[in-house]
Amino acid sequence: MIADLQCVVLDCTHPAELAAFYQTLLGGSVNQPDQRWALSDGWATLHTPSGPVLAFQRVTDHQPPVWPDPGRPQQFHLDFGVTDLDRAHERVLTLGATVLDDGADGRGWRIYADPEGHPFCLVRH
Repeated sequence: MIADLQCVVLDCTHPAELAAFYQTLLGGSVNQPDQRWALSDGWATLHTPSGPVLAFQRVTDHQPPVWPDPGRPQQFHLDFGVTDLDRAHERVLTLGATVLDDGADGRGWRIYADPEGHPFCLVRH
């Protein structure tokens, strides 16, 4: 092993708002003091209960991905396990997520975009 993962950083236009979106989705602590990062108006963090840290970095001209358009590809996405897919679906929509693929074919996951356009999946455990 060469390194361990410290966090995943998402470019966005509104770091604090996107951190709050993911905090409601995953729980955890926004902008918890951590010697690894300095907090500022252009940077926010979320320490999740399961361990990983998400960070949100302001990029003035952020261009969100357009799923599934290869002209503006997703580059990465996050998968979140849920017990009740229908209930989780309703909750993320009330938080400001949008549906990219509703999984109408009966598979066990659905694809969404967060309020800044980053794709994520809710996957039934």
